[in-house]
Formats: sequence, C-alpha cells, structure tokens
Amino acid sequence: MLLAIDVGNTNTVIGMFSEDKLTRSWRIKTDSRQTADEMELTFRGLLVDSPDVTGIVLCSTVPAVLREMRTMLERYYPDVDRVIIEPGIKTGVPILTDNPKEVGTDRIVNSLAAFTLYGGPSIVVDFGTSTNLDVISAKGEFLGGALAPGIEISLDALATKAAQLRKVELVTPRNVIGKNTVEALQSGAIYGFAGQVDGLVDRIVEELGVSVTAVIATGGLAGIVVPESETITHHEPDLTLIGLRLMFERNQ
Repeated sequence: MLLAIDVGNTNTVIGMFSEDKLTRSWRIKTDSRQTADEMELTFRGLLVDSPDVTGIVLCSTVPAVLREMRTMLERYYPDVDRVIIEPGIKTGVPILTDNPKEVGTDRIVNSLAAFTLYGGPSIVVDFGTSTNLDVISAKGEFLGGALAPGIEISLDALATKAAQLRKVELVTPRNVIGKNTVEALQSGAIYGFAGQVDGLVDRIVEELGVSVTAVIATGGLAGIVVPESETITHHEPDLTLIGLRLMFERNQ
C-alpha cells in the first residue's frame, strides 16, 4: 500500500492507495509544533487497521512540519521506499515562472494530476488557506497563476477587525441579499468567492487566447463554492493525493 501525505498550512490530508485506487483518506489538523515522535503516534493510530505500508510519498508547504516529518520517516519507516517532493525530484512538470523555486510543491503536484486526468490547457482552483488558481498549458507545463486569501482566513480577519461581525458557519444562505448579519456574511463569502474565481478564470482564458479543457476545483472548501461557480467544470477532492501517487510512480 502506498501512503500519500499532503501537508498544508491548515490541514494535512493522508491517503492510502492500492495500486491506482484510493482506498482510505483522512484529514487532520496541521500542527507545526508536533515532534517526529508525536507524528508517529498519530500515524500509528490512523493506520492501525490498514495493510502494511510499502511506499510513502510526501509534499509539504510547512517547512517546520517537513523537517519533523522527514525525521519521523527515517526513524520509524527506514526500510520503506519514500519520495519527498522537493528540488531534484522528477515531476514531469516544466515550471515556466520567473523563479521556479518559489512555487509550492502542492501546486506542481496538482498540475501533474490535472494534466493527467483532464489534459490541457486547464486550470486548477485549490480552495485552502489561500485560494490558488494554477494554469497548465496544452503541453503540461506550469505557466503560473493567481493567489488570493482563502475563505476562512478572510472571515477570520473580518471577525477580528470588525467589532460587530463574527465567525459564521460556511453554508449557502437563503438569498444573496442577506436579511441578517449571518446571512450577509455567508453571502459575501460564498457568492463573493465564486464570483472572484469566475472573474479570474475568465481573465486567464482571455489571456491564454484559447479555451481550456477543464477548470478543476479541489481543496477542503471547494464543495461549498463549486455549486455557485459558473466556470468550474470538475470537482476532484483528492486531486493532490492522486498527483502524489503519480509523482511516486515517476520516481521509482
């Protein structure tokens, strides 16, 4: 079984693959203060009923967690083949940006998965701590994209800075015109971010000068925005895990 680990700023997503089939997945909180030993206890609890791990693939956008995760893998899984997505790894994704080293590994992993599943040109919209729009060419190249504050981080900032506003549950309100503070915040968040994504996608397509094969949404908050978007064509919650599996296969 292949263990795929995607460490994000807010959550860590873990998946188990049997060949190319995702059999189980978990989403846990990312804690940059966890030690390697604490991480191992967490993984031991999650994998207690799972088959033996024969391969591990990991990407992380949090350097402190990556350091401890690397220690954990070396200490507790020394004989298991592992691939850590970092410079020197064969990704199969040419990065056509000013400074390729600045590009988060999760964006490259998502690009590989999107191009493999849907071809190109295509756009990945990743709803996480930040909202990332990543553009993949017809040849599978990473062209760049757009980054915006994520939904939850925006609402947190609003609740912190505005005395009469507060955090709300992220569900679709009855109307766009909110009749109370909660519904007004929900409307602004969900319809507002859907409109933001649609506007950026339209501008990206115009700049590319060609139509795209797919606009793929992923990330923990994608499910609440996808139904309200006019440009997103596919919702693939496990896009990053699929990309990690493909990366592992490329480096064997």
